[in-house]
Formats: sequence, C-alpha cells, structure tokens
Amino acid sequence: MFSLNINGRLIEFDKPAVMGIINVTPDSFHSASRAQTAREVAEKALRMVADGAGILDIGACSTRPGSSAPDAAEEWERLDRALRAVRDAVGPDVPVSVDTYRADVARRAVESGRADIINDIGGCTLDPDMEDTVAALRVPYVLMHMRGTPATMQHMCDYTDVTAGVISELAPTLDRLTLAGVADIIVDPGFGFAKTLEQNYSLLAGLPALAEALQRPVLAGVSRKSMATRLLGITAEEALPATSALHMAALERGAAILRAHDVAEAVQTVKIHRQLAASQA
Repeated sequence: MFSLNINGRLIEFDKPAVMGIINVTPDSFHSASRAQTAREVAEKALRMVADGAGILDIGACSTRPGSSAPDAAEEWERLDRALRAVRDAVGPDVPVSVDTYRADVARRAVESGRADIINDIGGCTLDPDMEDTVAALRVPYVLMHMRGTPATMQHMCDYTDVTAGVISELAPTLDRLTLAGVADIIVDPGFGFAKTLEQNYSLLAGLPALAEALQRPVLAGVSRKSMATRLLGITAEEALPATSALHMAALERGAAILRAHDVAEAVQTVKIHRQLAASQA
C-alpha cells in the first residue's frame, strides 16, 4: 500500500497502518490519551505496539481548538523525556513520529536518533523554518492542512468546496518539498482544523478525490473528534463506537493510516475492512 524510508530501512506497509497517539500534555482533549510520567509513556507505548500499532505518534503540545501552547523549551523537555521512555520500552524498530509544528523541536527530535517522522499540524505554515528543516532532514513528513492557528482556525472555514480547497492549499507545499528531495510525504486533510462539522463530513466523502489529486498516502485523524461528539451529543470519552464507524468510512475511501487513540479497536476495524474487501474481490 505504501512504504517509508526510516533511517535507510525501507518499511513496507501492505495494509492500512494504525498510528497510536501518545500525548505528554496535561490538556489534550481526550484525557485517556495523556501520559505524564516516563513510566506511563512506556506502558502506553508497549500496550499500543502489542495491540498492533505500526507507528507511534508522540505529542507534547496540545493543538485542540482554542488551546494555548507551551513555549518551545517546555515542549522539548516533555518530548525528550517521552522519546527516551518510548525507545527504552519498544526498542529501535517501531517507527516513532513527533507531533510538532516547531522546526527546532522537530530537528532536535530527529537528530537525537529517537524520532523518525515529523507530523506537522501546520503543514509548514506555523513555523517559517519547517520547510527547510524537513528538506534538510529528509525524513518522512506528515503534511496536514490547517488555516490560521489552533486559537483562530475555527473562524477560517470559508470554503466554496472544502475538498478542492484542501487540495489546492496543500499542493504547492507538497510540490516544493518534493522538489527539495523529501521522498516520503503523507497528506492529512486536517479533520477538525478550520472545518465545520458539515465540512468534516464533506471532506471525509472527498478522500478519494484528495488521494487521486495529491498521489500520496492519506492519514485520517478522526479519533474521538468533535465531528462525532458534536453530531451525536456525546463526550470524547463516549466516542469510541463513533470513531470505529468513522475509521471504517475512511478506510472505504482509501485512507492509508488511521491516527487513533484506541489502537486495538482501530486494528480490528482494519481487519474487518480487509476481509470485506477480499470477499468482494
């Protein structure tokens, strides 16, 4: 389905991958995803790998709507501690992604030898140095769509066609990074980031068009998000069944990676989707 070059080692993903979310923040929107101590981080990482996570994604800066960010020093302190705990727990072979929009934090994480992938919610828009940093590091990069900042993005949802808008706004950065030699780029349409509830569902329906236009693996980050909780009038803690439904919808529309809080359930959804696809072949 897709491959990633991780430190010179080609990893082939022959089925959709599940990216397990580990938040080392005190304020991420889903409290169960948080891990504060090195022991909690290690235990969560081990459990996710045992449950079938193909990638671990570690974030040290909450980006929920309206959130305020820690400074770069605090973000790096949290992230460095977590990366050490994860590598000590799971070893060198599990790809680890760092969820940061700061170029210096991304660079330090990769150059430490503990991070393999940069997952940037800003898509090179929040830090003017990110594009050059990604090009210099030549590591896999998750290019996500967002307008504005986490504090302002929900006031920037004026699309004529949300799928076409996301494609047109991601394509120039994708082209520049490709020309700069970044080989492995994953596109994330940015569910919940500068999109209304209705636009999130239009974007989900439009995933095949997005994948066709951009010709890159698509990451779906829908886990326990407001597109489920607001629609159903439930909390993030109650949104696991709805998340599984959204994951199945994303897989049916070609998603290559599911970024998930609940790895075991996401892996089950992938297995069911693959069995269904095989039965239709």
